[in-house]
Amino acid sequence: MPVIDHLLASARLRQFLWKLWYPYLTRKLRADDVVFLNYAFEEMSPAPLALDQSDEPNRASIQLYHHVASPADLRGKKILEISCGHGGGASFLARTCRPAAYTGLDLNPSGIAFCRQRHRHVEGLNFVQGDAQNLPFADATFDVVVNVEASHCYPSFPRFLQEVSRVLRPGGDFAYTDFRFRSQWTEWENAISSTPFQMRQAREINAEVLRGMDRNSGRSLALILRHLPAFMHGLGRDFAGVKGSRVYTAIQDRVASYRSWHFEKPMAV
Repeated sequence: MPVIDHLLASARLRQFLWKLWYPYLTRKLRADDVVFLNYAFEEMSPAPLALDQSDEPNRASIQLYHHVASPADLRGKKILEISCGHGGGASFLARTCRPAAYTGLDLNPSGIAFCRQRHRHVEGLNFVQGDAQNLPFADATFDVVVNVEASHCYPSFPRFLQEVSRVLRPGGDFAYTDFRFRSQWTEWENAISSTPFQMRQAREINAEVLRGMDRNSGRSLALILRHLPAFMHGLGRDFAGVKGSRVYTAIQDRVASYRSWHFEKPMAV
């Protein structure tokens, strides 16, 4: 995934490829109940995160969501997750943080259909098909917006940030994490600095993401070998962040930077 994103100059071509790739993955992985498509996170000496037995196989991916969302108080709030994938993070946060309502949005219609079936019993959780750059919601609808490892796929990152600001109420929180290659850092930082958001927390988490990748590598590689044709194995390893893949090495060598932020929208913009 990121290797393609790094090499292709055309934003429209990137979006076209992602619109093909994600429904393909959903079809391939549905039977294996894969509910997380993001990389992962693990502290050097992690504080114990209590998980239900059913969540334990996804601990490393859940820890990324916990890291990103924990600075914001979700209890009793109205939450939007943009690009929710297969809904594993949405389900975990909805079950454990007790928001008033949690909406997961994704461009992938097959993924949304999977989420609606797989997570149908989670109270207060719903899923909507839609575009991150043209959100189907009124202004100031949500108390918190969550976005995990997806914005590098969007044709216009500044447009996405504008939409986040539009649907977020004044005083609301934006919990965000993603990565970029070195050639993209300045553009990424400039886009963020041009928003009205007030930065409350920022952190580079390369080491923590690599430890999460290490934890997930065996399971991810087994899925790749089982479901993807041989000519797609390299792409699959990069997408999954398997240890030793080109993406893993780029993060390890700091050719790519994986970062997390907690922003607040000012009361008056």
